[in-house]
Amino acid sequence: MNDSARIFDEYGGDVRLIERQGRLIFLVGTVHVSQQSAELARRVIEGEHPDAVCLELDDKRFQSLTDKESWRNLDVREIIRRQQLATLFVNLLLASYQKRIGAQLGVRPGAEFLAAADTASRLGITITLCDREVRVTLRRAWKATTFWQKNKLLATLLTSLFDSEEFDEKKLSELRQKDVLTSLIEELGEALPGLKQALIDERDIYLAEKIKATSGEKLVAVLGAGHIEGVIRRLDEDNADMLAAITTVPKASLAWKLAGWSIPALIVALLLAIGWRHGLEAVGENALYWILVTGLPSAVGGFFALGHPLTILSAFLAAPITTLSPLIGAGHVTALVQAMRAPPLVREIEGVGQDILTVRGWWKNRLLRIFLVFFFTSLGASVGVWLGGYRLFANLFS
Repeated sequence: MNDSARIFDEYGGDVRLIERQGRLIFLVGTVHVSQQSAELARRVIEGEHPDAVCLELDDKRFQSLTDKESWRNLDVREIIRRQQLATLFVNLLLASYQKRIGAQLGVRPGAEFLAAADTASRLGITITLCDREVRVTLRRAWKATTFWQKNKLLATLLTSLFDSEEFDEKKLSELRQKDVLTSLIEELGEALPGLKQALIDERDIYLAEKIKATSGEKLVAVLGAGHIEGVIRRLDEDNADMLAAITTVPKASLAWKLAGWSIPALIVALLLAIGWRHGLEAVGENALYWILVTGLPSAVGGFFALGHPLTILSAFLAAPITTLSPLIGAGHVTALVQAMRAPPLVREIEGVGQDILTVRGWWKNRLLRIFLVFFFTSLGASVGVWLGGYRLFANLFS
């Protein structure tokens, strides 16, 4: 019996043995909320006793899995200052969806990585974290999707939170099958090619290069089943020179920057044109209208989100100014004020995965309320921009 046949007979089809340049690489395909996957990872490491174990994790995800207190160190204000609130939001949605499925199966999301790490540590085997930083992945995915695709993606993620579909180990086993995964990945590539490139293709390259860079003659790599085929292909390629490119967040193009400044420039141009045609008094009247038409809807949004009184006031004051600059939005200002005046409690941060699954939980949990403040004040300011722009344009020719 050759090695591949032995591996299949001993571990099943979820484990692939790859021989590259005299090295043996065992690829263990898993589902992140499966007890069977956790048991499989443990069995392979114990049975093969490799020189190193490679995990599809980055430093922050590994810390969050192994350190139950990691949520206590979440600095929401710093995240808002860096304008990474959307990244945190998507990360929470994905984590909550996995946690909900894991709760049905009685297993913690990422249990296979914990089992692999614990087994490797117990046997004195080196652990290598081989995945790209999750924030880089999410930000590159966000940059790679259009405005409408972003909205569709967020709507899909939000809808998934309230999906009542039941999962069991049998259904998860079906999802691990090659033909099912191939079909799902192809559908994702057709619908959202930029998203697939950032979430799957680029990470296949990164994972393969990190696995190849790991020392040892025998390696075990524990990966999500959706990456197995892509990593196998990439192991035969030399993509080391691509790592720098796929680990940076692309900057906004000149065209996108010009588009961001176009609306503020148009509003200022309309006010100047009104002054030239109707005089300074008309400019003052229209400027006051702009303040009210952007500030009031944004403040109403803050009120609807049950924001702190100072948050509502900051919405009214910030919206007329931030709508004239693409550098910062009203939502970022109000979210920061909300985080400072009503910071999330530790128990709320730890319980966000459960609260996010209920409508009431969004308003009860202070961390989720910051997202509501950001969304509703931004929406109110955006409505004001369109109403105000239409009114200024009409007044110019009245």
